[in-house]
Amino acid sequence: MNKENIKKEKKKGAIKRLLAYILKKNKGAMVVISIAILFSAIGSISSSVAIKYVVDSIVTPALSQGLGAVTGKLIGFALVMGGIYLVGIVSATVYTQVLNRVTQKVMDDLRCDVFAHMQSLPIKYFDTNNHGDIMSVYTNDIETVRQVISESLPQLLVSAVMIVMLLGVMLTYSVWLTAVVLCCIAVMTIAARIIGGKSGKHFGLQQKSVGELEGYIEEMLQGQKVVKVFCHEKKSKEGFDEKNDKLFGNSSKAHRYANIMMPVMGNIGNIMYVLVAFLGTILVVTQATNVTVTGINLLEVGVVASFLNMGRSFSMQVAMVSQEVNFIALAQAGSSRVFALLDEESETDEGYVTLVNAEIDENGNITETDRRTDIWAWKHPHGDGTLTYTRLNGDILLDDVDFCYEEGKPILRNIDVYAHAGEKVAFVGATGAGKTTITNLINRFYDIADGKIRYDGININKIKKADLRRSLGIVLQDTNLFTGTVMDNIRYGRLDATDEECKAAAALAGADSFITRLPEGYDTMLTGDGANLSQGQRQLLSIARAAVADAPVMILDEATSSIDTRTEQIVQQGTDRLMKGRTVFVIAHRLSTVRKSDVIMVLEKGRIIERGNHERLIEKKGQYYRLYTGAFELE
Repeated sequence: MNKENIKKEKKKGAIKRLLAYILKKNKGAMVVISIAILFSAIGSISSSVAIKYVVDSIVTPALSQGLGAVTGKLIGFALVMGGIYLVGIVSATVYTQVLNRVTQKVMDDLRCDVFAHMQSLPIKYFDTNNHGDIMSVYTNDIETVRQVISESLPQLLVSAVMIVMLLGVMLTYSVWLTAVVLCCIAVMTIAARIIGGKSGKHFGLQQKSVGELEGYIEEMLQGQKVVKVFCHEKKSKEGFDEKNDKLFGNSSKAHRYANIMMPVMGNIGNIMYVLVAFLGTILVVTQATNVTVTGINLLEVGVVASFLNMGRSFSMQVAMVSQEVNFIALAQAGSSRVFALLDEESETDEGYVTLVNAEIDENGNITETDRRTDIWAWKHPHGDGTLTYTRLNGDILLDDVDFCYEEGKPILRNIDVYAHAGEKVAFVGATGAGKTTITNLINRFYDIADGKIRYDGININKIKKADLRRSLGIVLQDTNLFTGTVMDNIRYGRLDATDEECKAAAALAGADSFITRLPEGYDTMLTGDGANLSQGQRQLLSIARAAVADAPVMILDEATSSIDTRTEQIVQQGTDRLMKGRTVFVIAHRLSTVRKSDVIMVLEKGRIIERGNHERLIEKKGQYYRLYTGAFELE
């Protein structure tokens, strides 16, 4: 079965899976809802059934004997019907209230499950999927699920119960009239299947179009300054109009079919009503004239009157089911996208070596401790249940590493890097040479295709990913600040850091001087990714965040790319202080920031073509020399 067919099968089973998801944590509540719906349905159809009794046992005798003869029956009937209606009202109130609670709980659970699963997904998922489309799962798609739980499912349950009960009563009254009703219902079902199939197809396309449109809007919002600078407003609007028109077309077709459902069902129901009245009248008249017809049970007026009402109720319930098919189709499209995200494979982690706080006793033995220390150690469990500890030093080795994002398209080839503890290793080269990719492999955002990466002699595949990444402090080219205070954003690097440790990290990074000049200092609120700060200030906070993590290995990926020369000097001083006792990887276009590196590696098309310190590379007069002297510029 190809991927497209698998996708279709999963979409078909989305509603079944949603029902299983609802029942998983709400079995008791769903039992209560089902029972309440049953009693509510009984209350709803009781009036149709009662018509026969009223006509044949009360109205007809009253016409010939007077009202006094049936007063007792009339009072008893009123009391019984009042009791039945009261039970129906209470039942309807119970199931709507319980259902509302179940709906909100399912929504809460679903959002939590989706978000929790999203946290477990690899970086590759976010690199290859539109962020706006992912956001659409949380908004539009989960909203369709809410609609089907709170509206469609209870209506379907009510309709199903009423259809079964009405069918049973109608069969006891007249097989022939029931046959007329069922023939008309068959026509309604065929029409609903045809119309529902077409609307379901376009509802699925509608949900996909919504995701694409929201993705485009998010992209334009993030790049609004670029749009303005290059006067691309018209082009941006054209792109929006194209996607909006696509959504309009799919939505129009979906709702066009959905909106004709009820008129078609209603008119077939009217035809059925006329046919039942016509045949019923013939049977009543035949009964009244004392004529017998072989094989046909003749009827009384009360039966026909009751049957007409039941037939209309029956067709109305079938029409309601047909109408709900449209919303089920919409929910199927939405829930299939929700479950598609939940079905994405989580990031695998086969590691077993963990990172712990450690102490070294007077004999040089390493022991684990619960309190935070300046020493970290790798904890190695063994098959016999024993544990050994090795000190975390920060030695990183890449041995003949190959990597490709897509099979058959190599990005890195034969990469050999050895960084000793405390060394500063720099990567330079043109955009796309593979500099950032190397650091993405060290922290296992992606896994290598061939070769080995070792951390203190340990294959990083054996280290728990969370512990591996906890040992790495990373400052990315693109800063990401979160809504909260300056202090909160620095503490993001280590949530148990004290205010004093956060301030010390800010001072180390060179951020303390500008923070203290803010209106409320460290308590200044940041919003919109730190829009009230300059790019340089945001980068300094990002560096402070890495500093408070106090990791033994630091990765600075173009950390000074958006910083002016004066701020760069401050950052450089902070980097030099961070480097002490740590292994540091630096990626930079500005060669001034890598000059003091212990080792500089020049990359070109995924290969290391030169390596050495600044002086040695200048002496070689190769690519680095041409870059440094300006004979050749980085792209």
